[in-house]
Amino acid sequence: MKVLFLENHPMWIHGLPNGFRDAGHTVKISGPLTPSKIPKLLSSFRPDLIISLGWTPEHREQKRKWVRRFVASSGIPHIYWATEDPTHHESFSLPYVRSIKPDFVFTICRSMVKNYKKIGIKAAHMDFGYHRKVHHEGKSIKHLQSDIAIVANGYSRILKIYPKHFRIKSLHHLIRPLVKDRTRIDFWGRQWEDMKPILGVGIPRNWIHGYLPYPEAHKVYNSAKIVIGPQNQLTQVTQRTYEILASGGFLLTSDTPEIRRLFKPGKDLVISRSGSQTRRLVKYYMQHPNEREQIRKQGMRAVMRHSYKQRAQYMISQLKKHKIL
Repeated sequence: MKVLFLENHPMWIHGLPNGFRDAGHTVKISGPLTPSKIPKLLSSFRPDLIISLGWTPEHREQKRKWVRRFVASSGIPHIYWATEDPTHHESFSLPYVRSIKPDFVFTICRSMVKNYKKIGIKAAHMDFGYHRKVHHEGKSIKHLQSDIAIVANGYSRILKIYPKHFRIKSLHHLIRPLVKDRTRIDFWGRQWEDMKPILGVGIPRNWIHGYLPYPEAHKVYNSAKIVIGPQNQLTQVTQRTYEILASGGFLLTSDTPEIRRLFKPGKDLVISRSGSQTRRLVKYYMQHPNEREQIRKQGMRAVMRHSYKQRAQYMISQLKKHKIL
């Protein structure tokens, strides 16, 4: 099968598309969308399936009109993977789906499936995953070495809008106590310098390294003794959960029902539900490298069932079940 992805962002073109390739399909990435490029891609590549995903510059209002105009008239099944649910479900996912009218929606949030069905669009749940091309074990790199690291954006502006968001609680459990104690964390990502109103404590400037290109993240995971992975929701896990484990990172994350459903705490990763517990876990595993190494290796084994090849196969099975393919 030939699959066309209408995307250009590094976060999305290296994951699920590679999973489809692994599953034996021919994949093409559109690159930046233009009104002339879309019909050319459809006529030259002649895809059997078209997929849009995430929230990137390719989802801007003008480009939605082009997608709706050319893709809908092609008769080729068009699928959207809603990765911004549930936080931006009302503000982005639903408006986007209403405008492009895809044939099917996959959402990372189970409770949102019914919302799409209510507006007449077939839908199913599909979680994030990882791909070994960009998230894999590697040698520790000297200039990236650290005791504790995090690769994520602070999202200071968004969290001010959503003061009850679970991510704030996760940051308070995992990061705030360490920063407060001046236990160094190396931060990779945007907006951490603006996080004092959220954390209640400022992060030292020399701990913050700024934006890291998505394909480079695994190098930090390979080089840190402990990797902190905040969670966004109680009912789902972040994409970085899978990516950190697949890269061989020793993951410290929040104690949530979904983490417990998917992984075994204390065997695949370690979890915390309070600042005091985070302090204890960091102190213990820094002093017990052999146990840390055992969990790190088991985490890599545990995450193997969540590859994007398996996600692609699941997606196809659901589309066949719902008679889209």
